[in-house]
Amino acid sequence: MVQNLKSQEEYKYMIKQKKFKICRRLGAQVYEKCQSSKFVASTAPKGKKGKTKTLSDFGTQLIDKQRVRVSYGITEKQFRNYVVKASTVKGGKPNEHLFESLETRLDNVVYRLGLGNTRQFARQMVSHGHFVVNGHRVTVPSYRVRVGDIITVRAGSRVKGMFTDLPIRLKNYVSPKWLSFDIETMEARVVSLPKEIDSFLNLSAVLEFYSR
Repeated sequence: MVQNLKSQEEYKYMIKQKKFKICRRLGAQVYEKCQSSKFVASTAPKGKKGKTKTLSDFGTQLIDKQRVRVSYGITEKQFRNYVVKASTVKGGKPNEHLFESLETRLDNVVYRLGLGNTRQFARQMVSHGHFVVNGHRVTVPSYRVRVGDIITVRAGSRVKGMFTDLPIRLKNYVSPKWLSFDIETMEARVVSLPKEIDSFLNLSAVLEFYSR
Protein backbone atom coordinates (compact mmCIF):
# COMPACT_ATOMS: atom_id res chain seq x y z
CA MET A 1 0.00 0.00 0.00
CA VAL A 2 2.88 2.35 0.83
CA GLN A 3 4.38 1.62 -2.57
CA ASN A 4 1.05 2.42 -4.26
CA LEU A 5 0.82 5.75 -2.43
CA LYS A 6 4.39 6.54 -3.45
CA SER A 7 3.59 5.72 -7.08
CA GLN A 8 0.51 7.95 -6.96
CA GLU A 9 2.53 10.85 -5.55
CA GLU A 10 5.19 10.38 -8.23
CA TYR A 11 2.50 10.34 -10.92
CA LYS A 12 0.91 13.54 -9.57
CA TYR A 13 4.34 15.18 -9.47
CA MET A 14 5.04 14.20 -13.09
CA ILE A 15 1.65 15.54 -14.21
CA LYS A 16 2.27 18.83 -12.38
CA GLN A 17 5.72 19.22 -13.94
CA LYS A 18 4.27 18.49 -17.39
CA LYS A 19 1.63 21.18 -16.86
CA PHE A 20 4.26 23.64 -15.67
CA LYS A 21 6.22 23.00 -18.85
CA ILE A 22 3.14 23.64 -20.99
CA CYS A 23 2.38 26.83 -19.04
CA ARG A 24 5.89 28.15 -19.65
CA ARG A 25 5.28 27.77 -23.37
CA LEU A 26 1.63 28.85 -23.61
CA GLY A 27 1.06 31.07 -20.58
CA ALA A 28 0.05 30.54 -16.96
CA GLN A 29 -3.68 30.98 -17.70
CA VAL A 30 -4.00 27.64 -19.52
CA TYR A 31 -3.99 25.67 -16.25
CA GLU A 32 -5.28 26.68 -12.82
CA LYS A 33 -2.28 24.96 -11.15
CA CYS A 34 0.03 27.43 -12.87
CA GLN A 35 -1.70 30.43 -11.34
CA SER A 36 0.23 30.11 -8.11
CA SER A 37 3.28 31.56 -6.38
CA LYS A 38 5.04 28.21 -6.84
CA PHE A 39 4.76 28.45 -10.61
CA VAL A 40 5.86 32.09 -10.61
CA ALA A 41 8.93 31.13 -8.59
CA SER A 42 9.73 28.32 -11.02
CA THR A 43 9.71 30.75 -13.97
CA ALA A 44 11.77 33.48 -12.31
CA PRO A 45 14.95 34.45 -14.26
CA LYS A 46 18.01 32.50 -13.12
CA GLY A 47 20.51 35.13 -14.22
CA LYS A 48 21.45 33.43 -17.48
CA LYS A 49 21.30 35.44 -20.64
CA GLY A 50 20.39 34.03 -23.99
CA LYS A 51 18.93 34.97 -27.32
CA THR A 52 15.17 35.21 -27.47
CA LYS A 53 13.82 33.19 -30.34
CA THR A 54 11.63 35.20 -32.70
CA LEU A 55 8.57 33.28 -33.86
CA SER A 56 7.18 33.48 -37.38
CA ASP A 57 3.53 34.42 -37.95
CA PHE A 58 2.76 30.72 -38.29
CA GLY A 59 4.56 29.94 -35.03
CA THR A 60 2.73 32.70 -33.17
CA GLN A 61 -0.66 31.55 -34.47
CA LEU A 62 0.20 27.95 -33.56
CA ILE A 63 0.87 29.05 -29.98
CA ASP A 64 -2.44 30.97 -29.94
CA LYS A 65 -4.26 27.91 -31.22
CA GLN A 66 -2.69 25.59 -28.65
CA ARG A 67 -3.36 28.12 -25.90
CA VAL A 68 -7.11 28.08 -26.58
CA ARG A 69 -7.34 24.31 -27.12
CA VAL A 70 -5.40 23.44 -23.97
CA SER A 71 -7.30 26.01 -21.89
CA TYR A 72 -10.62 24.34 -22.71
CA GLY A 73 -9.14 20.84 -22.56
CA ILE A 74 -10.45 19.59 -25.90
CA THR A 75 -8.92 17.47 -28.63
CA GLU A 76 -7.55 18.80 -31.90
CA LYS A 77 -10.40 17.18 -33.82
CA GLN A 78 -13.05 18.75 -31.57
CA PHE A 79 -11.40 22.14 -31.77
CA ARG A 80 -11.12 22.04 -35.56
CA ASN A 81 -14.83 21.21 -35.78
CA TYR A 82 -15.66 24.22 -33.62
CA VAL A 83 -13.53 26.47 -35.83
CA VAL A 84 -15.06 25.17 -39.07
CA LYS A 85 -18.58 25.63 -37.74
CA ALA A 86 -17.83 29.15 -36.46
CA SER A 87 -16.37 30.11 -39.83
CA THR A 88 -19.50 29.06 -41.72
CA VAL A 89 -22.19 30.57 -39.48
CA LYS A 90 -23.94 33.47 -41.17
CA GLY A 91 -24.25 36.73 -39.28
CA GLY A 92 -21.96 38.01 -36.57
CA LYS A 93 -18.22 37.55 -36.25
CA PRO A 94 -16.56 34.11 -36.49
CA ASN A 95 -14.46 34.73 -33.38
CA GLU A 96 -17.62 35.49 -31.38
CA HIS A 97 -19.30 32.32 -32.66
CA LEU A 98 -16.22 30.29 -31.72
CA PHE A 99 -16.14 31.80 -28.24
CA GLU A 100 -19.83 31.05 -27.70
CA SER A 101 -19.37 27.44 -28.79
CA LEU A 102 -16.50 26.91 -26.37
CA GLU A 103 -18.05 28.73 -23.42
CA THR A 104 -21.46 27.06 -23.69
CA ARG A 105 -20.08 23.55 -23.36
CA LEU A 106 -21.68 22.04 -20.27
CA ASP A 107 -18.33 21.23 -18.65
CA ASN A 108 -17.23 24.85 -19.08
CA VAL A 109 -20.53 26.13 -17.65
CA VAL A 110 -20.02 23.96 -14.56
CA TYR A 111 -16.51 25.42 -14.28
CA ARG A 112 -17.73 29.02 -14.76
CA LEU A 113 -20.35 28.51 -12.04
CA GLY A 114 -17.54 27.63 -9.62
CA LEU A 115 -18.86 24.09 -9.10
CA GLY A 116 -15.61 22.61 -10.42
CA ASN A 117 -12.32 24.29 -9.52
CA THR A 118 -10.77 23.23 -12.85
CA ARG A 119 -12.24 22.47 -16.25
CA GLN A 120 -10.84 18.95 -15.99
CA PHE A 121 -12.69 18.32 -12.72
CA ALA A 122 -15.85 19.93 -14.14
CA ARG A 123 -15.62 17.57 -17.12
CA GLN A 124 -15.42 14.58 -14.77
CA MET A 125 -18.41 15.83 -12.80
CA VAL A 126 -20.50 16.01 -15.97
CA SER A 127 -19.29 12.60 -17.20
CA HIS A 128 -20.30 11.03 -13.87
CA GLY A 129 -23.85 12.29 -14.33
CA HIS A 130 -24.07 14.85 -11.53
CA PHE A 131 -26.06 17.38 -13.59
CA VAL A 132 -29.50 17.65 -15.11
CA VAL A 133 -30.33 20.02 -17.96
CA ASN A 134 -34.00 20.93 -18.40
CA GLY A 135 -35.00 17.84 -16.44
CA HIS A 136 -32.76 15.41 -18.33
CA ARG A 137 -29.56 13.90 -16.97
CA VAL A 138 -26.60 14.78 -19.22
CA THR A 139 -23.27 12.95 -19.19
CA VAL A 140 -21.69 14.53 -22.27
CA PRO A 141 -19.18 17.29 -21.37
CA SER A 142 -19.45 18.87 -24.84
CA TYR A 143 -23.24 19.22 -24.57
CA ARG A 144 -24.08 22.77 -25.61
CA VAL A 145 -26.44 24.76 -23.42
CA ARG A 146 -28.64 27.54 -24.76
CA VAL A 147 -30.23 30.70 -23.40
CA GLY A 148 -33.04 29.74 -21.04
CA ASP A 149 -31.63 26.32 -20.19
CA ILE A 150 -31.78 25.30 -16.53
CA ILE A 151 -28.91 23.28 -15.10
CA THR A 152 -29.37 21.64 -11.70
CA VAL A 153 -27.31 19.36 -9.51
CA ARG A 154 -28.91 15.90 -9.62
CA ALA A 155 -30.86 15.11 -6.44
CA GLY A 156 -28.81 11.97 -5.74
CA SER A 157 -25.54 13.89 -6.03
CA ARG A 158 -26.32 16.71 -3.59
CA VAL A 159 -25.21 14.68 -0.57
CA LYS A 160 -21.72 14.19 -2.02
CA GLY A 161 -18.82 16.12 -0.55
CA MET A 162 -18.20 18.15 -3.69
CA PHE A 163 -21.61 19.79 -3.25
CA THR A 164 -22.26 19.85 0.51
CA ASP A 165 -19.75 22.67 1.06
CA LEU A 166 -20.99 24.91 -1.77
CA PRO A 167 -22.42 27.68 0.48
CA ILE A 168 -18.97 28.13 2.05
CA ARG A 169 -16.91 27.57 -1.09
CA LEU A 170 -18.95 29.94 -3.24
CA LYS A 171 -19.60 32.58 -0.59
CA ASN A 172 -17.52 35.21 -2.38
CA TYR A 173 -17.56 33.71 -5.86
CA VAL A 174 -19.00 35.79 -8.69
CA SER A 175 -20.08 33.87 -11.79
CA PRO A 176 -20.11 35.45 -15.28
CA LYS A 177 -23.01 37.79 -16.06
CA TRP A 178 -24.43 35.37 -18.62
CA LEU A 179 -25.07 32.77 -15.90
CA SER A 180 -27.08 32.83 -12.68
CA PHE A 181 -26.92 30.33 -9.82
CA ASP A 182 -29.08 29.78 -6.75
CA ILE A 183 -27.11 27.91 -4.09
CA GLU A 184 -30.27 27.09 -2.09
CA THR A 185 -31.90 25.19 -4.96
CA MET A 186 -28.61 24.31 -6.68
CA GLU A 187 -30.17 25.57 -9.88
CA ALA A 188 -28.36 27.56 -12.58
CA ARG A 189 -29.81 29.33 -15.59
CA VAL A 190 -28.26 30.53 -18.85
CA VAL A 191 -29.55 34.11 -19.01
CA SER A 192 -27.68 35.23 -22.14
CA LEU A 193 -24.86 34.29 -24.50
CA PRO A 194 -21.25 34.93 -23.42
CA LYS A 195 -19.77 37.99 -25.12
CA GLU A 196 -16.72 39.15 -23.16
CA ILE A 197 -13.84 37.27 -24.79
CA ASP A 198 -10.85 36.78 -22.50
CA SER A 199 -7.97 38.96 -23.71
CA PHE A 200 -5.69 35.96 -23.13
CA LEU A 201 -7.40 34.16 -26.02
CA ASN A 202 -6.59 35.45 -29.50
CA LEU A 203 -9.40 33.76 -31.40
CA SER A 204 -8.87 35.84 -34.54
CA ALA A 205 -5.34 34.42 -34.83
CA VAL A 206 -6.77 30.93 -34.34
CA LEU A 207 -9.20 31.40 -37.22
CA GLU A 208 -6.37 32.69 -39.43
CA PHE A 209 -4.28 29.65 -38.52
CA TYR A 210 -6.96 27.23 -39.70
CA SER A 211 -7.68 29.25 -42.86
CA ARG A 212 -4.14 28.65 -44.19
